[in-house]
Amino acid sequence: MVSFTARAPKLCGIVTAMPEAVSENADLAASFGAETMAKIMAATGIERRPVADRHTVSQLGEAAAVVLLERLGWAPDSIGLLIVVTQTPDYPLPGTASLLQNRLGLAKSTAAFDISLGCSGYVYGLSVAHAMMQSGNIRRALLVTGDITSHMISESNRALAPLFGDAVAVTALELSEHGQIAFDLGSDGSGAPYLISKTGGLAEPGTPELFMDGTQVMAFSLKQVAPSIERALHEAGKSIGDMDYVVLHQANAIMLKTLGQKIKAREDQLVYAVRDFGNTTSTSIPLALCDHLSKVATAPQLTLLLCGFGVGWSWSTAVWQTEAPLCHDIIRVA
Repeated sequence: MVSFTARAPKLCGIVTAMPEAVSENADLAASFGAETMAKIMAATGIERRPVADRHTVSQLGEAAAVVLLERLGWAPDSIGLLIVVTQTPDYPLPGTASLLQNRLGLAKSTAAFDISLGCSGYVYGLSVAHAMMQSGNIRRALLVTGDITSHMISESNRALAPLFGDAVAVTALELSEHGQIAFDLGSDGSGAPYLISKTGGLAEPGTPELFMDGTQVMAFSLKQVAPSIERALHEAGKSIGDMDYVVLHQANAIMLKTLGQKIKAREDQLVYAVRDFGNTTSTSIPLALCDHLSKVATAPQLTLLLCGFGVGWSWSTAVWQTEAPLCHDIIRVA
């Protein structure tokens, strides 16, 4: 495990883009049976999910980034770093970050690259952006996170089709002398067989198809998430009671409630957004945070606990003292 604390970049804003089309889980009763779907919806808390047709990560990322830059009044050439965290890039190569650098009109001096991570990817992306901003001559950064997971799931897959939503979030960061952030990062590759898309790479060419062993995912999460949160809180010199909001990866309602109880978070601290969006992988944390902040009165300064976990196995926690971000309405892309 890696844990560290440092001055934090300012969280300036977040915009999420997703497909206009929405799949209602209740409609899947025609394929899987009404009783089965009622049980799945009760257990997962997921009622509907945005589902892509021909959308790509770069298309959704561009739509969100254009709005975010406009709302913040940031010139494209003021961005020094662009990180894209995705498992479903537009192409095997070039990286999706290169496509976005060009489409957004960012300077050619911009450092732009992809990171292949799933549900832990948002906090991992923050840690990389933070490190580069602290050590380099980078004042502003964009972190793009998300996947088009539905393209890896057959509509006949009863275990997975009702769970995943497609979305991409863009987070704007700016160098600051004030906030503080503590990270805890870890991985365990022995869990790779339990959440995997075996086909689609060089080892097994073919159409990507997602496989998930839900029992193993739950066992991993219960084993690793709480200790990671404890380490990050210790690194930050904070307790769970000091957090304004606890934003966990939005896997499903049962996991959120179970983990919330395990870390002794208050109900008013826990953020839920899984009902209307499903599991949106590395987008789930920024999406849930902004969805919640748009509905409540918020103090100008926030102390946030963010925790992602999943494919790899991989986990990541951040305890972040920052200003409340600008949160724009979700962009729906036809």
